[in-house]
Amino acid sequence: MNTFKQILAMSAMALGVALPMSSFAQAAMEPGKMDMSQQPSLTDGEVKKIDMESGKITLKHGDIQHLDMPGMTMVFTAKDKAVLANVKPGDKVKFMVVHEGGKMLVTSIQPAK
Repeated sequence: MNTFKQILAMSAMALGVALPMSSFAQAAMEPGKMDMSQQPSLTDGEVKKIDMESGKITLKHGDIQHLDMPGMTMVFTAKDKAVLANVKPGDKVKFMVVHEGGKMLVTSIQPAK
């Protein structure tokens, strides 16, 4: 019976450690939920495609630090279509993206220097 109590106590301790970690893992999987202290910053990218009518831009980008997102190629929506007017496919750019209303929105974009 003593062994059973020891096993039960160790299981309870293991569960006590595991449960808080599961919420940490869940937060790590959701963009914008982990480290809210990181300030948004410009990200390097290359314009692959622009659809002015829909206000979408395809960018091959580096790591987006403030969203804890690795580099990849993806389609973003421009918060205002006017920000897409000064860039074209092939341009190297620096851009700002925010996670707002469940969407990744490009709020500014400028040619890289």
